[in-house]
Amino acid sequence: MKTFLPLSISALLLFNSCAPVTPQQRIENNIGVYNSLPPGHQELVKRGELARGMSTDAVFMAWGPPSRRYQGLQNNAATERWDYEGSKPVYSNSVGMGYGYGTGYYGRRAGYSSLSVSPEVAYVPYRKATVLFKNNRVDSWESAQ
Repeated sequence: MKTFLPLSISALLLFNSCAPVTPQQRIENNIGVYNSLPPGHQELVKRGELARGMSTDAVFMAWGPPSRRYQGLQNNAATERWDYEGSKPVYSNSVGMGYGYGTGYYGRRAGYSSLSVSPEVAYVPYRKATVLFKNNRVDSWESAQ
């Protein structure tokens, strides 16, 4: 019983941290930030959409935290790029072959071989979307189709 409770709590925290969060959940968790957005941006956030001129707070509310952030300078304007990652499965088959000796019928040594084919899946990360900010406002964005 002493180990069950900590393991249960750990599993619950891990499950909740891996669960996808929707714009509606981010709105509920950050209602003050949401209320400070212009009405047009509030509507876009609800739908998980972006528009030029949106603030970093609005993008966070619509799409969530980025996987990576980059800062730079372009035409004397401070820039920030947010990249969002996804992962896609890559399926493959592995083939294995074995050969050996063992005891056969009536105690005789017999050779044997085996062939096995097993499916495997690996998840490969890719850049799902990018948002470019100039002076803390959305200048452009792109997403994978």
